[in-house]
Amino acid sequence: MNSEEQTLWKAIKEFDLDDSSASMTFTERLCRENSWSLTFGLRAVFEYKRFMFLVCASGHPCTPSDEVDQVWHLHLLYTESYWDHFCASVLKRRVHHGPTKGGGEERSKFNDYYLRTLESYKEFFKEVPPAIIWPDVESRM
Repeated sequence: MNSEEQTLWKAIKEFDLDDSSASMTFTERLCRENSWSLTFGLRAVFEYKRFMFLVCASGHPCTPSDEVDQVWHLHLLYTESYWDHFCASVLKRRVHHGPTKGGGEERSKFNDYYLRTLESYKEFFKEVPPAIIWPDVESRM
């Protein structure tokens, strides 16, 4: 990563999705809604942050894994956190969620995006994406 990318990754990594004053934090709600352990939920949140970094730094469209997508969906419901704090202040750009319209052409397009996301993950983070969160394209799609 260059210095600009390192600065972005540091800001994303340090962004806290959990409001400690809430009786149920973001991560606790995420785990409850997906029947995940807290350990798995924390890992999914970390991988969501890596995904959002790739969205900003890779230079190509990215597609999340199902688990990362669940984190993203929930974060979108926390509109102030997502739009006003995360996108505006951390990412410094608006990142919209664009689901598939269905059909073979869309499946092919999103398969390609997912493969490119996995390759960019290896390139930027110098490690293979963990299969428990990032399955191969055949399993994902």
